[in-house]
Amino acid sequence: MTPIAPLIEAFLCETLARQRGVSRHTRDSYALSFQLLFVFAAERLKVKPSALTLEQIDAGLVSAFLEYLEDTRKNAAVTRNVRLAAIKSFFHFLEYRQPAALEQVRRVLAIPVQENGSTPGSVSSAGGVASRA
Repeated sequence: MTPIAPLIEAFLCETLARQRGVSRHTRDSYALSFQLLFVFAAERLKVKPSALTLEQIDAGLVSAFLEYLEDTRKNAAVTRNVRLAAIKSFFHFLEYRQPAALEQVRRVLAIPVQENGSTPGSVSSAGGVASRA
């Protein structure tokens, strides 16, 4: 079993901050996404967040987390997709750090974004043209 904590720390501190140079706001948004995911996973798996392992964060759990965001927390599709983008970015990072998890990575990366109901060129409620994200 591979502890998740050192991997997340390396991703947030080394990869995002130093190598990619993303803003503090982006790092904070990603960190919040993982905090929400880990609290959800810990409650679902009945373990402490610090005891979570990489193997436990699979496509089924990520999908259940995304449903929880929409159904329980009442997040819009755009917020759900922001959380999914953070998770997918982390799993891209894992492709190079955890070769034994490549099938797990592939399955998580295959989770689709949620459409927000707008179609290209449709008129938004504010009267402008809505764009597809």
